[in-house]
Amino acid sequence: MPSLPGRPRCRVATLGGMTRDDAIARDLADPLASLRDRFVLADGLIYLDGNSLGPLPVGVPERVTAVVTEQWGKDLIASWNAHDWMRLPTMVGAKIARLVGAPDGTVVVGDSTSVQLFKLLLAASRLRPDRRVIVTDPATFPTDAYIAASVARLTDREIRWCEPSTVEASLAGDVAVLALTHVDYRTGQMYDAAALTAAAHAVDALVCWDLCHSAGAADVELAGWDADFAVGCGYKYLNGGPGAPAFAYVHPRWHDSLDQPLPGWLGHADPFAFEQRYRPAPGIERVRTGTPDVLSMIALDAALDAFDGVSTADLRSKSLALTDYFIALAVERLTPYGVVIEAPLEYERRGSQVCLRHPDAYGLVQALIARGVVGDFRTPDLARFGFAPMYTRFVDVWDAVEQAAAVLAGNEFADAEYATRKMVT
Repeated sequence: MPSLPGRPRCRVATLGGMTRDDAIARDLADPLASLRDRFVLADGLIYLDGNSLGPLPVGVPERVTAVVTEQWGKDLIASWNAHDWMRLPTMVGAKIARLVGAPDGTVVVGDSTSVQLFKLLLAASRLRPDRRVIVTDPATFPTDAYIAASVARLTDREIRWCEPSTVEASLAGDVAVLALTHVDYRTGQMYDAAALTAAAHAVDALVCWDLCHSAGAADVELAGWDADFAVGCGYKYLNGGPGAPAFAYVHPRWHDSLDQPLPGWLGHADPFAFEQRYRPAPGIERVRTGTPDVLSMIALDAALDAFDGVSTADLRSKSLALTDYFIALAVERLTPYGVVIEAPLEYERRGSQVCLRHPDAYGLVQALIARGVVGDFRTPDLARFGFAPMYTRFVDVWDAVEQAAAVLAGNEFADAEYATRKMVT
């Protein structure tokens, strides 16, 4: 793929006399524009919810159908050997490793994000047995907070809550693990992962990053950060489908000493020896627990082919350009209606999403969905929009803001239909 030009630190500005035709012109000049053809997207739909569930990549249905009908349907149990089903966790992990700046043999796929996080947080705590504190952010995604609290209870440790501005001040000689979400799921604020990893290592603490809202859209560099551990899901920017399996990263320096708490049979050094005593497999294989969920893993494997030939740096550059554009348009068109923009302006602090604060944010999101603009709602007052650079166009941004302005001008968010919230918001 051709490279995008270098990006400045921040470039959010008023738009003057720009028109929808200008947005179309930007799309025509976009070197990543053709990537949109790698996804199944309905005509007329503006999909800004890839930070919650990515769209279906082209080729996934055919691949999954072939596995069901040919491999499972005809080859049956022989497929574990004939079609490398047993090696899927590390084969798919190798594809993800490239997208998160990790070396070969350090990423494995399986389980959910919650399970992977539990395994790595508890394993990290065991590597620092004399330290009694886990540091994390109270605004982290709830599952991260729940898992951290569970690990603390199980290991007789305490949680030290830290705000984004006080992370470094919270690090001391009693800290076993620093566990943070790289990009905040509500505000889109991004941590300086390299700096905070270095700060934790300076007090001999370990670090575990949650990459759910950055892998596939941000320029993640786990090796460059010197991160100890990381987890992430497969169904957001990686587009692996609803409930796609998660991934786990372990730095090579911990491969021989990691004692993970769910030592299932496929994390054994010789699973088919069926030994009573557990012997951990070498390297990243020891993070595995149970039998691979083949069908969902195949779907994720096929989905990751959409990233072939794509530079993560280029994805990041376009992500910033899209969010710049949305912020500038929203300031111009939406703030007169009382909307507050929730997104860091500095590039080094911004993920690939922007939120709008509004007292009736749920109604705003629902009214936009009715108009063909899909975002989502996060309590109490956030309308959330993700900008996946693989398939989001500049004209989508323009049209989304135009539709939001119309919803606000007509008070469509106040429709009685939106008074009762759906289970999934």
